Amino acid sequence: MRILLVEDEPSAARMLAKGLREQSYAVDCAADGETALYQLSIYDYDLVILDVMLPHKDGLQVCLEMRDLGLSIPVLMLTARDAVDDRISGLDAGADDYLIKPFDFGELLARVRALLRRRDTLQTEVLTVADLEINTRTRSVKRGETRIQLSAKEYALVEYFARNADRVLSRADIAEHVWDKNFDIFSNLIEVYVQRLRRKIDDGYQIKLFQTRRGEGYALTADEGQRV
Repeated sequence: MRILLVEDEPSAARMLAKGLREQSYAVDCAADGETALYQLSIYDYDLVILDVMLPHKDGLQVCLEMRDLGLSIPVLMLTARDAVDDRISGLDAGADDYLIKPFDFGELLARVRALLRRRDTLQTEVLTVADLEINTRTRSVKRGETRIQLSAKEYALVEYFARNADRVLSRADIAEHVWDKNFDIFSNLIEVYVQRLRRKIDDGYQIKLFQTRRGEGYALTADEGQRV
């Protein structure tokens, strides 16, 4: 899942981005409202974490303009203002949730997970494809009764596939949601990571869940009719 973090305080932005990346999220950062709106116009994000107090355009204006543009991306608004009227203003501007500073990072992660589930039509925290099970809360993966050890990026990739099970995902789709804006589109990283997942998830099993569609991309599917 790819997140846009909009925070003008450098140390706070670094700390939050580091923590989110450690939880397998791809994170782009913006330090002001105008930059945030520009990045939203060219990249496809799954969620926005948006500070209220920003240079050029504050978070409320950014959120209003996002909604005016028809962007339905979930927004978690961060602010040091704890008055009821301030929270109402944030929600009325189009924010989906509101978190008061200072906050516990664990609570922020829980709110991020909740917003992503809500975006996926209240999808449960456990994703299943055949006998493959992905727990999005504990970020654990197992096939049958066998626990599969994955790196943070491998987990992010298999979760994205599971959230889009039975769909053929192009390299562009995968890069847009699993890597950040620094991803080199000419690299073979996606192919490398898909092969790693195949070895860890499919090797030793009669039914292969990862499928390649030549010239199109990859699919994670339990549908025998889609296997080639």
